[in-house]
Amino acid sequence: MRLPKLTKPYRLRDYNFTLVFLVLALSVLGIFVVGSAREIYQSRQIFGVIFGIIVMAVVSLVDYVWVLDFYWIIYGTAIVSLVLVLVIGQEVNGATRWIDLGFTTFQPSELAKILLILFFAKFLMQNEENVNHKYTLIRYAVLCAVPLGLIVVEPNLSTTICTALVLCLLIYTAGLSYRFIVTVLLILIPTTVIFLAIAVQPNQPFLKDYQQKRILSFLEPEKYADDGAYQQNNSVMAIGSGQLTGKGLNNNTTTSVKNGNFILEPQTDFIFAIVGEELGFIGSCIVIALLLLIVIQCILIGLRSQDLAGRIISCGVGGLIGVQSFINISVATGLIPNTGVPLPFVSYGLTSLVSLYIGVGFVLNVGLQPKKYQ
Repeated sequence: MRLPKLTKPYRLRDYNFTLVFLVLALSVLGIFVVGSAREIYQSRQIFGVIFGIIVMAVVSLVDYVWVLDFYWIIYGTAIVSLVLVLVIGQEVNGATRWIDLGFTTFQPSELAKILLILFFAKFLMQNEENVNHKYTLIRYAVLCAVPLGLIVVEPNLSTTICTALVLCLLIYTAGLSYRFIVTVLLILIPTTVIFLAIAVQPNQPFLKDYQQKRILSFLEPEKYADDGAYQQNNSVMAIGSGQLTGKGLNNNTTTSVKNGNFILEPQTDFIFAIVGEELGFIGSCIVIALLLLIVIQCILIGLRSQDLAGRIISCGVGGLIGVQSFINISVATGLIPNTGVPLPFVSYGLTSLVSLYIGVGFVLNVGLQPKKYQ
């Protein structure tokens, strides 16, 4: 017997406690690492984790099918929040990405990632039969372009790229044809090469000066060693200095890159440098393994989902965690140009942390409603 729309009678054995344990283990590790990076933020990170756990537990019991009935309201909320930050947002270092709530700051683009996953889960399920139709693809592109455009003008290029990759993953999960994917790649790859070739030229029209400098610093780290490549060079040095077991959390070693303040904002974008320096190769592998296992659990839940929307939600949240992890760790290790994306459940940032907990909550609810086999 179905209860009033908001929830359902679930079976405890369908609750994925493995995913909960992995998320909690990574979050606790994040609390210690954030505290070591900047002790002043540790108490707020603890609050964020506790609040996130409560939200995750509540969301996990709310029927995602019922929530998706309000998918246009969900999309509208994402768009309004992104517009609002441009109107009343707080400008920091030339970027308007946060809204000051008095007791904390709120970053709409982080929550928008989860809201867009929910919206497109419903949208793509409704268009499951004609997902490769030209009209559907055009509507999908337009609906994606609106939030992506708003994030770009903050400006927040890194979040735009991360969100765009997740949105591409969503429509792939919905059944986008490989012929279309190959066609897009044949156009996109040379276009990207041409774009980058122009972007590194003087007086180029596409990127802001600091964005161009990050690309140039990546291509010529020796030339920009004291400027654009400074943070990444120090991050790589910190990770390497940790060797096998690291220098230990909250260490007082004078040769520590963190203790010498050679990395700006170590509690957020370069949190993996702290992991590498203080927990070493073993600690770094544990963090990466936990992130990988979380992504795998999300995918497995999606495969057992009762419908396409559940599969898209699970794979979308898993993909978001995977993409953000890849970008953050790649930046910290110097594999890609410097760009600011938080490491899921580890970096300091209450909006990102709670938003990811909300996403995991929906994945857990999908798992509570598995596909029924005859």
